[in-house]
Formats: sequence, structure tokens, C-alpha cells
Amino acid sequence: MSASAVASLRGQLALVQPVLHAATARMWRSDARLPDRYRRYLRAMHQVIRASVPLMERAAGRCEALPSDPVAEPLARYLRAHAEEERGHDDWLLADAAATGTAPAELTDGVPPPHLAALVGAQYYWVEHSHPVALLGYIAVLEGNAPAPGLAGRLARLTGLPDEAFETVRLHADLDDGHSADLDLLLDRLPLDAAQRSLVAVSALHTVASLAELFDRITAAPTEWESPDD
Repeated sequence: MSASAVASLRGQLALVQPVLHAATARMWRSDARLPDRYRRYLRAMHQVIRASVPLMERAAGRCEALPSDPVAEPLARYLRAHAEEERGHDDWLLADAAATGTAPAELTDGVPPPHLAALVGAQYYWVEHSHPVALLGYIAVLEGNAPAPGLAGRLARLTGLPDEAFETVRLHADLDDGHSADLDLLLDRLPLDAAQRSLVAVSALHTVASLAELFDRITAAPTEWESPDD
């Protein structure tokens, strides 16, 4: 993928990023419901992040079944390495939730809602039925929208929850900028054709829309002491 194509992807994302930024701001606004929203955020992000390593490993396996594809070998190498970097991050979220007084089973049990399954599940479909390079659009959005530096401390002050409840937010603020730079370097090097470039963009745009919907649903959900009809 040429540098101009990377710029094109970033340009397309820039057009829709305000929707995601607005949803994020609503989720993190300071009010009495913020502690509950943060607990719901941990639950939702655990359901997303626990799929990351299996999804990257599946995509790498699909690449390894495409020996004549010039994109496949470097993409598989990147995905295998990145899976190792991400391994265990779902356990960080369990620890954060425990620090808020939430039992691990509240994160690990139950059926993920359809909107969350649509966010992650689209990637499985494209990996299996189109090309595993689709996953780079998903990764570009998740890592390009890392928590802002200082967010963990701000949330701790606003919610009154203990500092140890925000380790994942704190660590991702530090890690994901470097991961985004690595991804751009990879996209520069991959010899993507027009269809593959389009697939990366479609995946990225879908991820922005689905993630914004997820954050809006977290914001709109009732507190633990209210019924959905209140």
C-alpha cells in the first residue's frame, strides 16, 4: 500500500471520526451515572478484546493458506507478532472490573448483545470470505482511538473508583500510539491491490460506526437501580 493510500485511509477516517469522538465524549461526561457507565464499558470492552487474539490468529492462519498471495506472508507475520503483544489484555479488564466490585462472571458469562457481535463478527466474515487484510481496518480504528493520556486519572477522580480500576485505560494510552505507527508502516509496505485497499477502508468505516453505536448504547443504558422503562 503506497503512502498516498495510507493517507487516503486516514482521510476517509477523518470524515467519520467526529461521530466516534462525540459518542466517546458522551460516554465519559461527568455526571452521577459515570461509575455505572464505566462498569458497562469494562464489560463491553472485555467482550471485544477477548476476541482479539483468536481473531488475529485465525486471520494469520488464513494468510498461511494463501502461499501465492504477496500480501499474505508479511500480513501473517505481523498478525502473529501483534497477537502476542495483545495476549492477556482481556485479563487486565477482569482485574479492573474486580477493583470496581464487579464479579468476573459478569464479564465472562452471558450472551454478547447483537450490536457487539456485529462489531467483531464482521471481521470474522471478511477474514473467512474475502481476505484477512480486512482486519487491518479494524485494528487501525481500535488503536487509532486509544484512550487519551490522563483519562485514567480523570475517570478515577470523577467516579471515586480506585486507581487500580483504570489500569487498562492507562496502559492502552501508553501502548496504542506505537501500535498505530507500526500499522501504518505495514500498510506502506504491503502490495495491496484496489480491492484489498477498498476492503481495509470498508472494515475501518464499519468499525467506526459500530464502535460509536456501542458507546452510545453504554451511555443510554439504565443504571443498576432503574428499569429500562424508567
